[in-house]
Parts: sequence; C-alpha cells; structure tokens
Amino acid sequence: MASSTLTGLMKHVAGIFPSRRSVSVSGKFDVTHSRLNQMVEEAAAQLVAAGVRPGDVVALNFPNTVEFVVMFLAVIRVRATAAPLNSAYTFDEFEFYLSDSESKLLLTSKEGNEAAQAAAAKLNIAHISADLPDADSGIILSPSPAGVDLNSLSELINQPSDVALFLHTSGTTSRPKGVPLTQNNLYSSIQNIKQVYKIAESDSTVIVLPLFHVHGLLAGLLSSLGAGAAVALPAAGRFSASTFWSDMNKYKATWYTAVPTIHQIILDRHLSKPEPFYPKLRFIRSCSASLAPAIMARLEEAFEAPVLEAYAMTEASHLMASNPLPEDGPHKPGSVGKPVGQEMGILNEKGVVQGANVNGEVCIRGPNVTKGYKNNPDANKSAFEFGWFHTGDVGFFDPDGYLHLVGRIKELINRGGEKISPIEVDAVLLSHPEIAQAVAFGVPDDKYGEEINCAVIPREGSNLDEAEVSRFCKKNLAAFKVPKKVFITDLLPKTATGKIQRRIVAEHFLAQISIAKVPKFGA
Repeated sequence: MASSTLTGLMKHVAGIFPSRRSVSVSGKFDVTHSRLNQMVEEAAAQLVAAGVRPGDVVALNFPNTVEFVVMFLAVIRVRATAAPLNSAYTFDEFEFYLSDSESKLLLTSKEGNEAAQAAAAKLNIAHISADLPDADSGIILSPSPAGVDLNSLSELINQPSDVALFLHTSGTTSRPKGVPLTQNNLYSSIQNIKQVYKIAESDSTVIVLPLFHVHGLLAGLLSSLGAGAAVALPAAGRFSASTFWSDMNKYKATWYTAVPTIHQIILDRHLSKPEPFYPKLRFIRSCSASLAPAIMARLEEAFEAPVLEAYAMTEASHLMASNPLPEDGPHKPGSVGKPVGQEMGILNEKGVVQGANVNGEVCIRGPNVTKGYKNNPDANKSAFEFGWFHTGDVGFFDPDGYLHLVGRIKELINRGGEKISPIEVDAVLLSHPEIAQAVAFGVPDDKYGEEINCAVIPREGSNLDEAEVSRFCKKNLAAFKVPKKVFITDLLPKTATGKIQRRIVAEHFLAQISIAKVPKFGA
C-alpha cells in the first residue's frame, strides 16, 4: 500500500498502536486502532461484494457516529470516493449534490434519511444502511451483500492519486463547486496538522463539528487517528453544550477544535453554568471563520489554555496557516498565523508577490491543494491563475511572517471608494462587554454604492440598544466604518457548519426591512 496515502497511514498506525483507544462513543463503547482497522477491512469487503468499484462515488449521510468513521474509511479503502452529505439538506439539495457528485450509492445510518433516500430513488441510486450494534459485532449492512470475501481487497492497492473525498465549497459567493481531494491531498494535510500542533498518541479530543465538513473531518477526526491519538463522539451524534465538558473530562481531552460560534456557546455556558472541573488542555483551536480578539482573550482566561487561530478551506484539504503552540512562537490575536506545509504568497492583480504589510490576494500551492474543481473549467481558469491557487481572500503578512486576513474579496464593503473590512468591524463590536455575537455586512446604497450595517446578539440579561452600539462604534471606528443601521436580534442565520455568511445575513435583514416597508437605504 503506497506510503503517502491516508489508507496506508491508518494501517501503519494500527500496527504501531494496536491496543490504544482510537474512537469512543460516549457512554457506549471504545474501539482500539487495531479493531478499527479490522472493522474497516471487513466493511470494505462488504462494499466490494455490494458492487462498489474503484472510482465510484459513494455518498454518506450519517450523524457523527462510529458507523460514519468506519464506512468513510472503508469507501476510500476500496479506491472509491467518499462524498459526505449534511443530514439537514432538503430533497432538492440532496438531488443536486447526489447528481453533481455522480454518486453510485447512498450509505446512511440504520435510521436513514427520508429526503436523501427519496432523492437517491429518483436518481436510481442504490441505498444501503450501516449499523454497528457494539464494538465486537462489526458493521452490518442492509440489505446484506452476498459473497463477501476479505481476499477481494488484496488486489486493491491504494494510490496517492486516488480521489478519496468529494466535497462542495460553501458557496459563499456563488453556486457550490465540487472539490475532489486525493489520498495524497488528505495525507499531506493530516501531516501538516499533526506537525503544527504536535498531535501524538497521548492526545485525546471530543469531536465538536460535523464530519461532513473538512474542519471536523480532517482537523478533528483524521489527524487524531493518523497520529495514533483518540477521539470521542458525543452520544447524541452531534455537539451538545450540556455534555461537552463531561465528555472532555471523561476522555481526558488535551485539546479541541471548533468554529467561533461554538466557542461562544461554550463560553456563554461557562459564564452561566461553570463546570466544577475543567481538563488541562494543551491548546484550543479556532478555525473556519474570524475569531475576534476579545473572544480569544475570554476563552484563554476561562479555560487557561492558548487559543490558536488557524486558516483553512476545502480546496486546501483544510489547513493552510496556523498560530503556533506557545513553545514554537507567539500566537497573535487577529492573525491566523504562519503557513503550514505549503507555499503561500500575497499576490496583486498581475500575479506579483507582495512584501510585508501590503494587501493582496492570499494564494497557495502545495501537495494538500486540490488539482481543480470538478467539471468547471471557468472556475479552474481563474482559481489557478499564475501557477497559484487563489483563495478569494484579501490579506497581508506582517514583518514576522504572520498572515492577517482583511476579508473575502467579494465581501469587502466598498463605501464610495473606501474599502471596509467587515472583520475589523466585527472585532470592534465583539469587544463590547454586552455583545455576545455580531456580524457586519454591506447593503446596497443609492449615495455610496454600498453602506455598512450590522446585526448583534446581546448577552443574556442585557438592555443593549441600537443607540449604545452606534455610540460604541463611533468611539472605536473611523466615521466611514460606523454601521449606518444596527439590528438587535436573538438569532443570526448560519450554515450547517456553524459559519456565519455575510451574504445570507444581509439578505435576511434586508428582507425584514422590505417587509416592514421601511424607506430604502440612502433615501
């Protein structure tokens, strides 16, 4: 089995750390690395018997369960491509994703998913459910394939170039694009994550984020398993603030990774219902959206661990840059750290690499980066211009080589020619002691082309009003960056992975205004 593959790495780990814990289902059972490898091989043989062939795309629709972990690894073991899907999708969304990925099979939990199964049936895609009653039984597929033979795997040699994972981008600015990631892409990313955070077999974490997304899948699950470390899956199959710390304590967790929204939920619970005891963490990791310096400071104070902000995207098999562990250098609030295991440059419109403190587009190249979007030559042409992959983010390197993000190119607010970074405005809003969550966004404006608005969720028990938010912004921001309108709300629309997308937030609050028949902006 080729060495620079995820499959080869997992087999290698099972050989070195056979009796160490790999996956636990909270309150139910533990699985060792050797047992996990055995389960994967048995499940892979069942997939071969079910007709899955190298190159086939297999859609997976599961909560965060051990069945997902085993079936994901089994799919890529047979040289097929795993395409995890969000259980919350509608029938139309399932139809789009199943069709766009050209899936040949839908795998679900025993409970199934009505919308996913209906979409698969419409597209004539077979459906098989997977269940693991206990750690000793092995995966049971239904309908059960005939003629299962473990020897059928002997001729299936995993190659670094095999497409192992197929995901879609979040679609922040356009229709979601299909991203194929190879065994070598995943292997490279896992090695980068292990290296920068020094993840070893003695580490343990609780999976917080959904495994249908690169953050949870690569940074939480696969990097741990690829280091011989352990992960715990919540009993409910998803994150629960009420069980998070009890699971962290029970499994002696040494770190966790999450999006800022989840960090804020964990922090709010700590402030309202503190735990009697917290585990000693090596670090807390934050990624997938900007973490305001004020939130970072509160997290570090509450849980007495360094909070390391990172920068990642699907096309890079997750990790691109990260703040280092304290022994390797300072971690800077407001920065996403230094590049990890890949080249990174700040390019201007002509493809020229810029020096320190000069804004430009963040571009990368390395073995973790996708070779290109599926069936999308136009997107590939612009994304891979000048021999670099273009992230669509604007940023700059400081003199110490730390990357600072200014915002998405298409999310920067252009107010009469002045470019405003919504991330900067978010950070100011979140430094207000009575604001729990905040997001700044651009809206159409007759006079300036675009104007800045914001939506904030006050802390529990606060009497915060629009006037106080405006006063605070005027004190801490240049006049042209002060939001023209403030929405006080108790809910911000989020994606399935907990991301706040400014475009969606803007549409949500603009719709409220049009319903209320308020005069249009700039009038």
